[in-house]
Amino acid sequence: MDLGPVAEHDPAVVTAPREAAVLVGIVEKPSGSHLLFTRRADHLDDHPGQMSFPGGGYEPTDLDLEETALREAREEVGLAPSEATIVGRLDDIRTVSEYAIRPFVGYVPDRSYEPNDGEVAEIAVLSVAALTDPENYETECRDHPDHGSVQLHYFHVDGYTVWGATARLLTQLLELTTEWNVPQRLDCRPEANPSA
Repeated sequence: MDLGPVAEHDPAVVTAPREAAVLVGIVEKPSGSHLLFTRRADHLDDHPGQMSFPGGGYEPTDLDLEETALREAREEVGLAPSEATIVGRLDDIRTVSEYAIRPFVGYVPDRSYEPNDGEVAEIAVLSVAALTDPENYETECRDHPDHGSVQLHYFHVDGYTVWGATARLLTQLLELTTEWNVPQRLDCRPEANPSA
């Protein structure tokens, strides 16, 4: 992965009634670049069981959204803020749960991580090579009430499926940092920012 384009990227900003931030953690292993994901606990009201990047809602005690992302990563996977090296940001996205999510991209250590709070069921470190393998990707069109037929993305790696808002962030990251490009479908438009 080449994170230079992330560092140079001028990210789009969106607004929504609630603000949140995530940390897109890059783990460099001898076998190549990997990404740190969490699987959300099945008992949660919002997006139970889905794969996500460590993160959560902004709290008034946070200095800014970067601090939100780092605080949530500490709470969810035990990553100390000093262990993360932030390189840049991806575009903000808006979700159907009325959040504006700000994604921060950075390097995190190659070490074991453990779920650290009741919101996280499992941690998965997935290889970028597997995520960009066409055999592990599928897409579909789904009708959106405001945007018509939109293209959704699914990445299937090591028994996990990354989709929804996390897959939208992932597609931008992969397009910026690798030679992978989203396979465009002519029968549907790219996934709209306000959807998840």
